[in-house]
Amino acid sequence: MTFASIADFRAALADLRAPDQDAIAAARARQAELTKPAGSLGRLEDIAVFFAGWHGNARPKIERARTAIFAGNHGFTVHAVSAFPPSVTVQMVANFQAGGAAINALSGAAGLELQVTALDLDTPTADFTIAPALSEAECLAALNAGAAAVTDDLDLLTVGEMGIGNSTAAAALCLRSYGGAAADWIGPGTGIDAEGIARKTAVVERALAFHADAPADAFETLRRVGGREIVAIAGAVLRARQLGVPVVLDGFISSSAIAPLAVDNVDITAHCIAGHVSAEPGHARLLARLGLEPLLALGMRLGEGSGAAVAVNVIRSALAAHDQMATFAEAQVSGQL
Repeated sequence: MTFASIADFRAALADLRAPDQDAIAAARARQAELTKPAGSLGRLEDIAVFFAGWHGNARPKIERARTAIFAGNHGFTVHAVSAFPPSVTVQMVANFQAGGAAINALSGAAGLELQVTALDLDTPTADFTIAPALSEAECLAALNAGAAAVTDDLDLLTVGEMGIGNSTAAAALCLRSYGGAAADWIGPGTGIDAEGIARKTAVVERALAFHADAPADAFETLRRVGGREIVAIAGAVLRARQLGVPVVLDGFISSSAIAPLAVDNVDITAHCIAGHVSAEPGHARLLARLGLEPLLALGMRLGEGSGAAVAVNVIRSALAAHDQMATFAEAQVSGQL
């Protein structure tokens, strides 16, 4: 196991790997030599430099990339916070495995291999309004399930999730991490009505009140108000940082997984790109707190890692331009534009 103990997890979060500054400088120098006006490719230039730093290569390439989806079920769904029952989580995992979901098509289009990890779907977490969602051992197991999805031969990782009700857990994670009112972080999720949003808000408020006197470090926040699939994303993101693998986050739920980590160490976001901003109202607020600017804004709210997969096509374009464009000298263009 990558994180053999809670202390290992905390130590890994406290001591985060830095990007290669020499590769960053070399990538910036190359950008200045390419046949275009300085800065004319906007964020595409920034993306290329970002990947150079994490790949340790002035001309980075994406040869192997993975979408890692984690699935889990939640005990608080007894409070009718979702438009769908928890059985849909199992059904959707089967759909992923059969190749029939949106993420299958979008991962294929972006050149991403798809890996699905189902986490004890027959054993939902505890109802976090009356108990911690996970025991210490269960939380550590979920962190390690996420870490196991990341290998050192990857050039890019995207993360996604499936878990009926998990936008409620995401809201609880954000509220415990950044404060405010529960309503600041609550949205319609899969499409609940106003009464459903009121129930969802009340559930999050009860959860935060129940855990108010408990420790608020990253591990405790994840285990108390998270869920297996969300905790696994946190483990995957932290393991990716250890290995120097850039991560593309998906929507509100996958982003919420690193909110507790960012409270303990704000630098956890340095190897992350926000693939998009979802239509879930709390996502834009969360990205602002994390200091991440989304690549895309397409009104998506599906989850599954779908927005992140679409963003990978933009990233591939950025790296292609950076690597394949001629320099002024190569093109025999006199002077700089």
